[in-house]
Amino acid sequence: MGGGQYVEAVTGATFTLAARECLALVGESGCGKSVLASALLGLLPGNAETAGSARLADGLDVLAADEPTLARTVRGRRIGLVPQSPAAHLTPVRTIRSHLEETVRELAGRAAGRGRAALRARAEAAAGRAAFPATHLDRHPHELSGGLAQRAATALALIGDAPLLLADEPTTGLDRDLVHRTVDELRAHTREAGRALLMITHDLAAAERIADTVAVMYAGRIVEIAPAEAFFGVPGPRHPYARGLLDALPERAFTPVPGAPPELGALPPGCAFAGRCARADATCRAQRPLLAEGVACHHA
Repeated sequence: MGGGQYVEAVTGATFTLAARECLALVGESGCGKSVLASALLGLLPGNAETAGSARLADGLDVLAADEPTLARTVRGRRIGLVPQSPAAHLTPVRTIRSHLEETVRELAGRAAGRGRAALRARAEAAAGRAAFPATHLDRHPHELSGGLAQRAATALALIGDAPLLLADEPTTGLDRDLVHRTVDELRAHTREAGRALLMITHDLAAAERIADTVAVMYAGRIVEIAPAEAFFGVPGPRHPYARGLLDALPERAFTPVPGAPPELGALPPGCAFAGRCARADATCRAQRPLLAEGVACHHA
């Protein structure tokens, strides 16, 4: 809600994610992906409203949890976050070692050991898990490349051994080699420890590389959810928008999706994609399709 206007930033988002699985949430910028991530961590602005539930494996509903519960038992412990633009989330006047040691103290408590040596060892172990070089631990964020900042953020997210790892645009600004290394590290840590990974991204190539399931968001709604193998292979996406995203890739048709998404504060009464869809008819413009059997489209 802004300026007295009610905005449905995310509506009817429904999915499940099991241990050792990766779900990639994809879509254009502004479709609601990061808002969904913020809701799961209780980091929405004060004027935001939520409804429904988001339950962890132990039954905790994070949408209904109060701030003390989220701060003390959820963030970093049950849900680890790799934030978008990690360099911007690191304190510029502190070294990466300092960031890691503080996180160990906060999340591990007495388990981290009482001595300085034990704390240092835990921090270095966390860095190693994320392939962050020990030679760079005493550097400040501005001294790191984008890839190193990404690995530092990954190390911070992994310290608490959270059952759910939430990575919000973890490959933004990286070259393709670093993209591959980053997503491979995220997936490898998930597999080794039995954790689940929710990766929010607009990078379909990265999603194809590691995802078990793909969920496509458009204008605040999930319009398709499918096994990654079927989505990227045969039969392919069923929703026209999802097909358009794949066709826009350089290795495919390299054809952009025409037009632009509608404003979330002024969504049309029917399908939000109708204004950009060649198959749209009067039904599409008048009735909002429901997500049924994995797709929200009148013609699927």
